Amino acid sequence: MTETHQSKPEKSGLTQGVLGVLILLASSLLIFGALVLPELINRSNIPAGVGEVASQEILAPYSITYESKVLTERARTQAAAAVPAVFLPADPSISRRQYETLNNILYYITAIRKDSYSDQEQKLADLAAISAIQLSSTVSTQLLEIDDQTWQEVETEARRVLEQVMRDTIRSDNLTQIRSNLPAVLDFTLRQEESQMVIALVSPLITPTSLFSEEETNQMREQARAGIEPISRQIIAGEVIVRRGQIIRDEDYETLTIFGLVKPVNQTNRFITSGVLTGIIAVLAALYFVRRQDRPFFSTKALLVIAATFIIFLVLGRFLVMNRTILPYIYPVAAFAITLAILYDLEIGIVMGVFLAVLMVFDNPREAELGVFYVLPAIVGMLVIGRARRISAFLGAGLLTGLASMLVVVAFRLGDSATDLVGLASLTASALINGLTSGSLALLLQYLISQILDMPTALELLDISRPDHPLLQYILRNAPGSYQHSLLVSNLAEQAAEAIGADRMLVRVGALFHDAGKASNPQFFIENQIKEKLDSHDELDPVVASATIIQHVHDGVTLAKKYRLPSRVIDFIREHHGTMLTLYQYSQAVAAADDPASINKDLFTYPGPKPQSKETAILMLSDGTEARSRAETPRNDEEIRALIRKTIAMYKDEGQLDDTDLTLKDLHTIEDSFFKTLQRSYHPRIQYPNLRTRLNNPPEGGNSAG
Repeated sequence: MTETHQSKPEKSGLTQGVLGVLILLASSLLIFGALVLPELINRSNIPAGVGEVASQEILAPYSITYESKVLTERARTQAAAAVPAVFLPADPSISRRQYETLNNILYYITAIRKDSYSDQEQKLADLAAISAIQLSSTVSTQLLEIDDQTWQEVETEARRVLEQVMRDTIRSDNLTQIRSNLPAVLDFTLRQEESQMVIALVSPLITPTSLFSEEETNQMREQARAGIEPISRQIIAGEVIVRRGQIIRDEDYETLTIFGLVKPVNQTNRFITSGVLTGIIAVLAALYFVRRQDRPFFSTKALLVIAATFIIFLVLGRFLVMNRTILPYIYPVAAFAITLAILYDLEIGIVMGVFLAVLMVFDNPREAELGVFYVLPAIVGMLVIGRARRISAFLGAGLLTGLASMLVVVAFRLGDSATDLVGLASLTASALINGLTSGSLALLLQYLISQILDMPTALELLDISRPDHPLLQYILRNAPGSYQHSLLVSNLAEQAAEAIGADRMLVRVGALFHDAGKASNPQFFIENQIKEKLDSHDELDPVVASATIIQHVHDGVTLAKKYRLPSRVIDFIREHHGTMLTLYQYSQAVAAADDPASINKDLFTYPGPKPQSKETAILMLSDGTEARSRAETPRNDEEIRALIRKTIAMYKDEGQLDDTDLTLKDLHTIEDSFFKTLQRSYHPRIQYPNLRTRLNNPPEGGNSAG
């Protein structure tokens, strides 16, 4: 709305676009960092695997109940291991086969003993060649050296022992025990050497007669595993998962994984997902602001402030809040959205609030719950607070935001087995605190941002529109007529602004100060002159008179800056006459000139600029309509309507409304609003009878004392 904007639109637009792209890129990098770095930092000291030593105490960030695969598998393994092996019934053929093998071995040894052609060494070699049993050199020597009677006793005892032992059920699990018990089965009359020979011959031939059934055993063990139900593990918020110096067990590692606290070996997926989400948000934000670039907030400074505030909320949340249990429910995310809704409108508040909520809860185990928790209450707060024209509006919005937050918590946590009544009470109390904090923080933020961007808020406009404002008092004391004129114009303009959906408070305040410059030279303006001594300055040079009149715009801007009025209010002072001519003085100059073409119109033209917004255009139309109605004093509705149409048509034909987005429908609505307001101002009054005459001449039958 400045002269610079008018004189260099293309260069300004290009520069603004480049700066906007740079802001977007910088913001995207910061957002990406906010998504990635907190996880890397928070996990830097967390063990990466089972068997490692924890370098710090790790607490559960929130309550959770989950099915523990580690504990379930451990219980199932133990149940399967407890199932005894399944063996088939004893097979007699095995005993007969082993007994037959023993007979063959005994016959072979007898043949070797009787072999007269082989020497001792050859016989020992032949005994060692027996594959069914392995005889030691000592036993082999004894078998060759004993006499025939002793050998017959050994043979007989070996057959008896093997037959007796193999009649019992032998399994692989008791085979060793049975072999070790052979000395107890031998005939006690045998000598030590004979017993050793019998054991050497029989022991290798003792084999299981009841074979292990792998299929049936596995079937029984699978049934035992299936009988174990999944084991759930409950972790309470703040519970110690692992202590410092503790070796990480399987179940500890599983819990850390469930909470997302395990330091991943490869961060590639994390970078990819964070980059994709950042890119989506950046593209959507760019499209949104490009679509709304005609709005006041599409400026480099405004975008920078919005981006900076957004990043601050995001960084604080991601680094300090989201890995906690209660803090996410206290963190006032809604304050950011409510602030934007106050400064701009509901749409940008919702859009940016959703962007912030999505990025805040990204990769959080409770991202659905927290996403709803951050978005819905914020929308409630924005709808309730409106334009925030009262301090109480912030309290009301904060309270209702808190109540909405509590309902969201109840909706998600009431049926949650991991949240007990104490936890639910803590979270609902935190939600209420969140709402009240959001309302209070929004009050502070909207003030700070409005000061940085020089954007007057409703509260600031209400404050400077109070009658005790120093500049208004200055106008009232020095130019009471101009002050009254400004009041009338403000009423006229405010009603019209409300009718077309413009900022009525801004229009009212702008109207109150639009003629502030007249207070610097009040007597020059007719509304400040005594009625009986009106001075139209006809004796002055028209150029001088015009310059004096035009000067009130410059003086008004000077006074406004002196009293630190917002730039949006100063725009009303600059633009309320646009680039119109001081017609009265210009007409005088033309009438007095020999050559009317020689008159320089620039000397009689207001510096402008033309109105750049609906609000300043409404003031121009209101100011012109009020001044004309004061001069012409219309007597009926037709004259009022004609006066309004003539005024609006004049400004429209002069091109004073070209830089605004007023539509023909808006102009018709403004015309109707002006008509209703002026109609009430010029309504016919009742002619009251003279009181003295009525007292001196009471009506017949009347009682003057009554």
